[in-house]
Amino acid sequence: MPLYDYACTKCGRTHEVRHGFDESYEQPCEACGGPLRRVFNPAPVLFKGSGFYVTDSRGSTGKAETRKEEAAASKAESSNSGAAKSTAKSAEPGKNAESAA
Repeated sequence: MPLYDYACTKCGRTHEVRHGFDESYEQPCEACGGPLRRVFNPAPVLFKGSGFYVTDSRGSTGKAETRKEEAAASKAESSNSGAAKSTAKSAEPGKNAESAA
């Protein structure tokens, strides 16, 4: 038998009542004798199984494409840092030549 919540319309006190699906509850409030109304509570949501995480929803091609993009980005980053180092090295001998002259 399910458990239902009923709230009093006069005093606001809530009662838990256990009765069948097809039964109605017509009893007055135990505290003040006022009429009761049924309170509907939201159903709980459970996230079980696969498909709830970003990595679960991607296919195998999505993972491969992401890895390729990450590899390309790191390769471009390393080549950019290498170009900056070579520029700095080429500027240093020029400075030495100018200071020697």
